[in-house]
Formats: sequence, C-alpha cells, structure tokens
Amino acid sequence: MFPRFALALTVLLCVPFSHGYTYEQDVYAINYLYLALGFPLLPGWTAFGGDPCNDNWQGVQCVNSNISAIILNGANLGGELGDKLGNFTSLITMDLSDNQIGGRIPESLPITMRKFFLSANKFTGRIPGSLSGLTLLSDMSLNDNLLSGELPDAFQTLTGLINLDLSDNNFSGQLPPSMEGLSSLTTLHIQNNQLSGTLDVLQDHPLQDLNVENNLFSGPIPAKLLNIPNFKKDGNPFNTSIAPSSLPPPPTTFPFSHAPAPANSFRGPTQNGGLPSEDNNFSIIKAVEYVGPGVILLAIVTLMVILNVSKWQQKKLKDEGIHRGQVVRKDERPEEPQISIDFIKPNKGDKVLGESTQRQEYNFNIQRTIAHPMPQLIEKDTVNPVVTGKKFLRDPAEILNPPTSVAPFSVASLQQHTNSFSEENLIQDGSLGPVYLAEFPHGKLLEVVKLDNKNSDLPGDEFLKLVKTISEIQHPNIVELVGYCMDFGQRLLVCKYFSSKTLFDVLHSDDVGVKEKLSWTARIHIALEAAKALEYLHEGCRPPIVLQRFESSNILIDDDLSVRVSECGLTSLLPSGFVTQLSGTRPVFASYDAPEVSDSGSYSERSDVYSFGIIMLELLSGRKPFDSSLPWAEQHLVRWASSQLHDIDALIRMMDPCVDGQFNVKSLSRFADIISRCIQQGSEFRPPMSEVVQDLARVI
Repeated sequence: MFPRFALALTVLLCVPFSHGYTYEQDVYAINYLYLALGFPLLPGWTAFGGDPCNDNWQGVQCVNSNISAIILNGANLGGELGDKLGNFTSLITMDLSDNQIGGRIPESLPITMRKFFLSANKFTGRIPGSLSGLTLLSDMSLNDNLLSGELPDAFQTLTGLINLDLSDNNFSGQLPPSMEGLSSLTTLHIQNNQLSGTLDVLQDHPLQDLNVENNLFSGPIPAKLLNIPNFKKDGNPFNTSIAPSSLPPPPTTFPFSHAPAPANSFRGPTQNGGLPSEDNNFSIIKAVEYVGPGVILLAIVTLMVILNVSKWQQKKLKDEGIHRGQVVRKDERPEEPQISIDFIKPNKGDKVLGESTQRQEYNFNIQRTIAHPMPQLIEKDTVNPVVTGKKFLRDPAEILNPPTSVAPFSVASLQQHTNSFSEENLIQDGSLGPVYLAEFPHGKLLEVVKLDNKNSDLPGDEFLKLVKTISEIQHPNIVELVGYCMDFGQRLLVCKYFSSKTLFDVLHSDDVGVKEKLSWTARIHIALEAAKALEYLHEGCRPPIVLQRFESSNILIDDDLSVRVSECGLTSLLPSGFVTQLSGTRPVFASYDAPEVSDSGSYSERSDVYSFGIIMLELLSGRKPFDSSLPWAEQHLVRWASSQLHDIDALIRMMDPCVDGQFNVKSLSRFADIISRCIQQGSEFRPPMSEVVQDLARVI
C-alpha cells in the first residue's frame, strides 16, 4: 500500500499540469485532494492536471475560472483531506459529509470558506486552531465524527457564524472564552460529548436552537438561555451549587509499581509486571519490516523531487536571466497595507446614478514592511515544488525587486474584500480583465483589476516593472495605482476607487434624465479634463505613454462630473505577446481606431488623438461610434459626421437632443473644428494634445 502511495505522489509531483481554463492554483489543490482521498471513482476527476471548471468534474462548481464549491456528500469517499486545502483561492463551500473520510482536519484551510460540512465521517483528533482564520464562515457541521480533546479558543473572529454543529463526538473540557464572540450564532448543537463547566459564554447570543444534552455541564443555567425557543438540556448535572472539579492529573507512577520506570525504558508496563512479552517483540519486528521500507522509499522520493525541482529552477533562472535582488520569505511577509480612505460608499444597486454627490478627498496612509536582501536564495523556502505547464508556481511571499511607491496586497485579503471576486462586486469588464470593487471596513473602497488568463502569465519581474511604471503616473485626472498582488501566480492591480460610471454609460443610457445632466458646458468640461490626462501621458511622461485603446468607457465620471481616465498605459506597457487580442470581445474598439491602426496596427500619440476626436463626437452628438440600429449611411459616426462639421446648420441638427438648445453656437463651431482636426485621415495632420487642450480651454 505504502509503495503505491509513494509512487503516486512521485508521479503527481513530476508530471506537468495541463494548462486549461481553471486557475492553476486551484487545479493543484484539487489534484492533491484527489490524491489524499485515494483516487476515488468520480466522473471527470483526474489526478494529474485536468480542467475542473471546463470539464464538469462531479461535485465541482466554479465562478469563472476559480473553483468555488466542492459538494460530494454521500459519495462513499475514504482516505484523508491532505494538507493543501489552503491552496484553494476562492473556495466558498465544501460539503464532504456522510462519507468514510478519516485522519485529522488539516491546519491549512481555505480562508474564503463560508460553508464547511464534514459531518458523518471518521475524522479524529482536535479541531485545528487555524479555524480562527475562516473569518467568512457562516455554517459548519463536524458532527458524527471521532473528534476529541478541548475545543480550540479560536472563535473570536467568527462573528458571521450562524449555524454550528459539533454533536456526537468526544469533545471534553469547558467551552472556550472566545465563543462569546459568536455574535451571529442562532443554532448550536453540541450534544453527546464530554463537555463540562457552565454555559455562561452562550448567554448573549441570538440563539434560537440550542442542544447541550448528554454532557457534563454543571452550575445554574443562565436565565437568558431559558428563553431560547428550542433549548434541550437533559443529561447534564445542572442545578448544583458548585460545579464538579475537573479530573485530577494522571498519576506520575505506574499502576503496577510504586517506583518510577527506569530512565532507559522505552516501553510502557505490560501484564507481565512491566516486562515486554515475546508477542510484543514479534509485533514490533513485523511493524519495522513493513514500515521501514516505506519510510526509506518516501525519503528517496522526496530527495529526488527536491533535487529535480532545484535543478529545473536553476536552469530556468539562468535561461530567463531573472535577477532576485530581494526575496520576502514567509516569516518576513510584508504587513497588509493600512489604508485610511474618507469616502462615501456608492449605492451599488444603480451603477449609473449610484455615486454620492458629496465626496471627500482620499487620504492614504500606507505602511509596509520591505524585506531585507538575503545572502542566498533557498529554493525550498521560495518555490512551490509543483510543475504547471512550463513554469513553477512561486510562493505567494516571493517578490522580485518590489516597487516602494505602492503596497503589496495578499490575494486572501483581496478575495475577502471583493466577496471572492463575485459578480456583485464586478464594476466593469476592462480591456485587460474584469475590475472589482473591494470594500474594506468603515467604507474604504478600492478597485481591483484582475488581469485575464493570458495576461496573468506575465513573468514576475516583468509584472513588477509594469507596476513600477504605472505607479509613476501621477495626474489629477488619472486613476491612481496604490498596490498590486502576485500571490500564487495572480496578477492583480489595486487602484483608488473613483466611480463605477463611465462616460459611455451616461451618454448612451436609456434614461433621458441621466443624459440631460450633461449640459453643453459640462460636456466641454469633460472633454477638457480627459484631454489634460492624455496630454500628460504624451508629453509629461518619459518615454511617452500611448493609450492605444482610448474610448469613452475608459473615462470615469462621478456625480460632480469630475473625470478620471482609467487603464492608463496598461496595453502599451505590457510586453509584446502578452496583450490580449480584444477584437473578438470588444468590437467597439474598431470604431475608435485611427486609419493607420486598422491598416498596419501602428499605434502612436496621433492615433490616440484620433480616438479622442471620436469621443468628442460622442459628446457632441450623443451617438455611439458605431450603431447598427441606424440607417446604413449613419451607422459609422465618423463617416456620417465628418462632412458636416463645418456646416453650422448641420451641426445644430447633429447636436444631442438632450442638450435641448442650451448651447452657444460659437462654442459649438469651435468644438467641431477641434474634432475635424483630430480625425484627419493622415496622422501628420492631427494636432498634438497640448494644442487640443489649449483650444478646448478657449471654447470654455
């Protein structure tokens, strides 16, 4: 049995994982769980790689490319859980109840879990103290197992726990003081154990269902508990004036001898007056014969894996030329940034009108710990020895030359504050990946850009160069980067939250009332502020930054009509080969592209100017760059409008009806003249953005 297990472990560690849709860290975690369970016959499951989210593994549920639930109750499973559950990045529900799984509940658990069901199994040992890290937990059932020992004093942080079932085990000792922190607890079943002491720690909870039957609880029952609708208490020595004292400590002498055992004795007393029998000797010899080869084999396998991993990583480091100036080890992990943001939380129910009309300035006080350089890189401390495709999963604490101007965030923290990157927290689908709202305590808001699957393959050193470059972009009309995350191969950018509304949302909303808020003066103001941001990128940055993908959905506006440009420089700064081709997913881009981009794919500052001209046309007309619902001659905004920009009567007819005549004809003519110069077919005829800014300022 043991050699087969060792062989399976060797193959698992040495065979590359397939690179499918499912996030590779989750694939690694579920592969290891499958190994620990003993390779049960589960449809779709495989021990090496695989694609759980795409291939519909039995009992596996996903949100996008992350495994969010494993539900295999009553599946006749055996084995154990292993020690890699903590590697799941977004697991919310684990239901393995009514099986034959044994061993201990592992210390490493997914901190994103909300529902944890292991009832009716054969688990032994204690509940791990790491339970305190499951701060999102709402339901947990560990009943009908062989668990024992005292309950861990680890409940203080579980303020969201609603239902807890620990019944039918062998728990002993008193209820820990931290159970006073279970402020949401409504159902608690702890019957049929050996628990003792009083129930005082439970008296302030909103309990509706409490079962403490068949334990050793004593003392008076708190009056508040007697008001619980469903309170079962039989089988306890209640109503005694003095609680029975705890059991005395075990005797220091052996029961068969009043003298202490000899110092060199390594076996306990036997029925022969303390002398070991021949049967015992034979059993020990047999045990050594069976276990000895297995231990030796495991040591050999482990040594081979470590050597192979070390050689592979050294070769990769040499080939890629990665410089590791500073490495943060696990015991030197930077602290989570402490962020103080004064901001009024928007109403997420309405992404267009949900912004606060009064907003205070952000005040960021970010504290971080910068790791000191290590004299030598120790592979086993910084590399997770699992091959995935053509690269290693690096330890989440490994950071290569981290930038000092922004803060590193842990993926666990970002998962917690984005509700595990849920659809409810999705702000928009950005050009390089989805953007999520991160809600920190006391109304602190950030936004997290989660680079899509292709761009998440960006090497660590290149990603940090990207972070450093973007962090140096500082302008009042550009969204500010404040942090990043590269744990477990993730590539996440953390920015100040400004608004969930884009100019595209407001201009093309079906709600006429929303569009009417954009007066003609407000539209000129928005164009000017966006132009200032583009001028800074082109002429204030060295080297200049070309947006490439500039459209009205990149321009964020709030209820005060302030402007921030998002995703500045992301597309052009990513190395060649890592930029996702967006033509299939965001066809609207083609309507913003300059002619030379469509012809040769050549981007420049002047191609950004062309895109800005299209945005000005949107502001003037209220039309989309391309609208298939219009007659064919009017579908392409530039083609339809370009010939009318110098005809004042045509301009007035072209004006967005929502402006309703509230505009100055002279300013309209000047605005149209700027558009005309920006959308020239030849790039050499388009003005620089500094000139556009000056001209727009004159229009106002």
